[in-house]
Amino acid sequence: MHTELTPRHRTVATNGVHLHVVEAGPESGPLLILLHGFPEFWYGWRRQIEPLAAAGFHVLVPDQRGYNLSDKPASIAAYNIDNLARDIVGLIDEAGAAKAYVAGHDWGGAVGWWLGVKHPERLEKLALLNIPHPLVMKRAVRKDPAQRKKSSYIFFFQLPWLPEHSFRKNNFARGVKSLQGSSRPGTFTDADLALYREAWSQPGEVRSMIHWYRASLRSQPESPASPRVRVPTLLLWGEKDRFLGREMAQPSIDLCDDGRLVFVAEASHWIQHEEPERVTRELLGFFG
Repeated sequence: MHTELTPRHRTVATNGVHLHVVEAGPESGPLLILLHGFPEFWYGWRRQIEPLAAAGFHVLVPDQRGYNLSDKPASIAAYNIDNLARDIVGLIDEAGAAKAYVAGHDWGGAVGWWLGVKHPERLEKLALLNIPHPLVMKRAVRKDPAQRKKSSYIFFFQLPWLPEHSFRKNNFARGVKSLQGSSRPGTFTDADLALYREAWSQPGEVRSMIHWYRASLRSQPESPASPRVRVPTLLLWGEKDRFLGREMAQPSIDLCDDGRLVFVAEASHWIQHEEPERVTRELLGFFG
């Protein structure tokens, strides 16, 4: 049994790219895909992988396109959210499953929301961590000065080459500061940060990570017939998030036919790092 719980690494071809995937748990178990955000990689879910595998799930955790050991297409349009969602549909296909349970944090959650909007027939249930529904986010950035200020880095990321240069400078000091400065003290250890620096050092990685933000403003997806999410949805929200205001959480759940919102008062944006047992327990309770 132990070997099933030990994470295995492989490469999966999907939607015209190759994604590096970490896998654990019985292949006969229900498929559960965990999606990381910016500026992370599969490792952002490390504390959840084994407990979820031990509960009988077939757990897949990709480095999403542009990240770590996965392919990094050069064009901005390659990171259009329709493309990012189709990568995950391809993973579900490759695993031989009709549907998957999906949990996403930050940008991984944005991909999760989009799967819920555009590909609900491929989802059993959807869990999201500290990320609003894309429409709610768009509206808040447009109309709420407080959120616009929090999101100002998104506009900085639209500039050519400068964001990349700034992120790489002084051995990725800016990336490290964004993780450490917005999380509880001690959340990201020196050993963790060494692994993040190694991922950020992959050729093309910094450009590709930032392309996700560029595509969000420049490569709009086809509008969905309806923005509503019809699959059962859980939204976990650490209230001390410095990047995303908690006032976006309820309107996001209001766009779900069957949604549940759980606030975690003491957690920041990095909820699955700071409250790993709580997040695992919520996911297991919800995915059942």
